[in-house]
Amino acid sequence: MKQDFIDRVSREMAADFPSADLPPREALAGACRILASEGHESGLAGQVTARAGQSEWWTLAFGCGFDEATPERMVRVDEDLKSRGGGRPNPAVRFHVWIYRQRDDVNAIIHTHAPYASALAATGKPLRTIHMDSAMLHGCAHLPQWPGVPVADDEGRIISAALGDAKCILLANHGLLTTGASVEEATYLAVFFERAARMQLRAMAAGGFKEVEPALADEARAFLLQPSIVRATFAYWLRRA
Repeated sequence: MKQDFIDRVSREMAADFPSADLPPREALAGACRILASEGHESGLAGQVTARAGQSEWWTLAFGCGFDEATPERMVRVDEDLKSRGGGRPNPAVRFHVWIYRQRDDVNAIIHTHAPYASALAATGKPLRTIHMDSAMLHGCAHLPQWPGVPVADDEGRIISAALGDAKCILLANHGLLTTGASVEEATYLAVFFERAARMQLRAMAAGGFKEVEPALADEARAFLLQPSIVRATFAYWLRRA
């Protein structure tokens, strides 16, 4: 009986919220503004990228904050971070390239030093599934040892290996990273990642937490990662931002 209701909701959501079909650079600019409105800004730290072909990516020009992002401020770069058409990327985008090489399913990556995710990263503890609102992150990977500033190839190898086939990872003493089949999905995960980290830290301060049963977490993750739900949520955040 429950599956019947889930199937109905899924059909209705898919009909009500079809693909927005935003070009990657426009979606990425929108993602940056959403992240800024959610408090993910940390100076010029953090990077966002989206595929722009087989071996090229869009990314925000170095020196611009998330709140300043526009489609025109996106830079198209190759595997060596050389730009096409001017502009300079954040040098830390290099480790994104390693993830794209190993994950054909990934079309967008977001990495930020959001406050609560950074605080959780400083504890050495992984992100846990403790609430329905963090279930879309179930199975989050964890890199327990910081490899240093990620501007070289070693960090790319280490981080991509630790991520494996997961959609997101908590980087010790660093921050969060999310991936997605679309910019919308990577953004959706990044926003909820920071909220989940805040929730976990508060629960830890209150004496601990009870994790969601794995089978129920798997069910909730599948439901909450439906493209229609992701698109509708991203569209709302973008209107607000």
